[in-house]
Amino acid sequence: MNNQHKEAYISLNALTQFKDQHGHYHFDADKEAVKLYMQAQIMPKLLKFKDIPAKLTYLVENNYYDEIVLAQYKFDFVVELFQKAADFNFTFPSLMGAMKFYQSYALMTDDKQNYLETFADRACMNALFLGHGDAQLASCLLDDILHKRLQPATPTFLNAGKKRRGEFVSCYLLRLEDNMESIARGISTSLQLSKRGGGVALCLTNLRESGAPIKGIVNQSSGVVPVMKLLEDSFSYANQLGQRQGAGAVYLNVHHPDILQFLDTKRENADEKIRIKSLSLGVVIPDITFELAKANKDMALFSPYDVEREYGKPMSDISITDEYANLLANPRIKKTYTSARKLFQTIAELHFESGYPYILFEDSANLRNPLKKVGRIIMSNLCSEIAQVNTASAYSEDLTFTKVGEDVCCNLASLNIAKVMEAAPQFAEIVEHAIYGLNLVSRASDLACAPSVQKGNLGNHALGLGAMNLHGFLAENHIFYDTEEAVDFTDIFFFCLAYHAFSASNKLAQKVGPFANFALSEYADGTYFQKYLNEDKQPKTAKVKELIKKYQLKLPTASDWRNLVERIKQSGLANAHLLAVAPTGSISYLSSCTPSLQAVVSPVEVRKEGKLGRVYVPAYKISADNYAYYQKGAYEVGPNALIDIAAAAQKHVDQAISLTLFMTSEATTRDLNKAYIYAFKKGLSSIYYVRIRQEVLEGSEHLAEDALISNLNECESCMI
Repeated sequence: MNNQHKEAYISLNALTQFKDQHGHYHFDADKEAVKLYMQAQIMPKLLKFKDIPAKLTYLVENNYYDEIVLAQYKFDFVVELFQKAADFNFTFPSLMGAMKFYQSYALMTDDKQNYLETFADRACMNALFLGHGDAQLASCLLDDILHKRLQPATPTFLNAGKKRRGEFVSCYLLRLEDNMESIARGISTSLQLSKRGGGVALCLTNLRESGAPIKGIVNQSSGVVPVMKLLEDSFSYANQLGQRQGAGAVYLNVHHPDILQFLDTKRENADEKIRIKSLSLGVVIPDITFELAKANKDMALFSPYDVEREYGKPMSDISITDEYANLLANPRIKKTYTSARKLFQTIAELHFESGYPYILFEDSANLRNPLKKVGRIIMSNLCSEIAQVNTASAYSEDLTFTKVGEDVCCNLASLNIAKVMEAAPQFAEIVEHAIYGLNLVSRASDLACAPSVQKGNLGNHALGLGAMNLHGFLAENHIFYDTEEAVDFTDIFFFCLAYHAFSASNKLAQKVGPFANFALSEYADGTYFQKYLNEDKQPKTAKVKELIKKYQLKLPTASDWRNLVERIKQSGLANAHLLAVAPTGSISYLSSCTPSLQAVVSPVEVRKEGKLGRVYVPAYKISADNYAYYQKGAYEVGPNALIDIAAAAQKHVDQAISLTLFMTSEATTRDLNKAYIYAFKKGLSSIYYVRIRQEVLEGSEHLAEDALISNLNECESCMI
């Protein structure tokens, strides 16, 4: 690449952070940077073909495209679809979007010298794959992707239609039992799944604590930390062709006796023998822990070894909140004590040091669990938006299964709120296309390497349709993020999304049948939907009423819900879970929109992108007209505003919201503890990362740049 051209588009992009002599920002400079980037860097390296049939023939014959995907359709239709995509004349709204696609998603020749795809081509292959032979659905999906109404998750968007590929699944959740066979099988399964490109989370709650007996001999168990070290080394080894290390997380219930040592592994000054560097940590907190902290009481830590012997089932499969008094009173269960407030203080200190641990509010997640009769939600994933039931497996000494339980995989995609609202009269159709496409992902994935995950997936076909670009939509419509109107709109949008998602899954069930445990679910008797059946939902604020009218969004009535519930009772749902809001770190850049439901960190965000250094990312459709609505970003609005937005969505989301809390440099551990309590009281299922803004060096040329660079080590497979 000509260095002069490179300097030119980088310089144009950098202009977006500055004002001219009249006080106007150069936001349009980023669009000029895109044009120059495409002309200088991409178009000369894009392999040319005489026509579309020649291109498709080349890509199939040279093992780039999967002929099985294409063979589901008439060849003339495939050519027509590619032509339709080309005629759309797709352009990237931002330099970051263009760079993200061509550096991370576009198919290249094996020698990495030429590009074989444009964004439109990749969109076509996704539409054809997700359409699964249905030409009309494929055409609709292409429209939704090109218009940026729908964006498949990174593993799906990256791998769809490729001959040589990873899996389409973002991440996996595995539970471990208290025996060496389960631990060994968990490690080997993690290696297999990492090899295929997914992030893996494992629940350690059932492992006996340090000092517990082995074969009746006391003080023999080493506890959970050595298992964490084994897992960390395994994920480091599974480096996915050297592109990045495998991504792993471990979850532990806070009433496990090893909890403080578990947390200490992330301390900056931890002994190297126990220090965990790349493995992510998550904690599972039941309601009773908050009650004990409120009363300033000590909390009991219960031996999982003793609990399983007394209850006949693992510790993760009982409710610590419900059984706390019985556990305390049982002299045959060993218990130790620590201050509940000290626990929360330790969690807050670690959040300041590392951003970890993730938090799963166990009882909140299980309260909305539609499969209570099947099992409990005991953990989450690497981005804390998945909340599904895991059930136990059992093994013989040679690690073969004697009982295959059910573990979890994440089949994800996200709607772009602003773009969906622009097409609001077609809201139902857009959601239906998304659910149908995601359902195909759940049915097309080859998970034979992980039998428990495969069983869970085939039995549940659970999906995680989410949304992004909330702040972009709010700013475009002159609504500040930290307002009642913002919460009101979020509530209404997800209310509509839930209705149409359940409706789409019900239509699917009429074709393919209900998921395996539907009859045991709260969907089957209608109890899950009670909150929707008695009153028509309406916006609470005048501004949102205006938006509903402006965009012609039709709100489902209580009668609509009652009719839907009757249909669900009769023919079921194809999917055990439907909604989950992921962080969308990668695909929001690809789509040039604001991430997930969170506020932007700055009107012009700063990213570190390899050899290019700093790349500036203007917020969605930012202009002089709406700039003020981006000025108050995630750090400025404070954690309560972020929690209020997430809680409004959580009312309608059957799984969880990937919520990152942003705290200023003035924040204290007390402030963080207040945020945990507020999120808990608002009924959220989880908290993802905590980010603390660092002080900016005085005299810095770029006033906020050093504080806002987004270089946190996050799991891209789960950021989707």
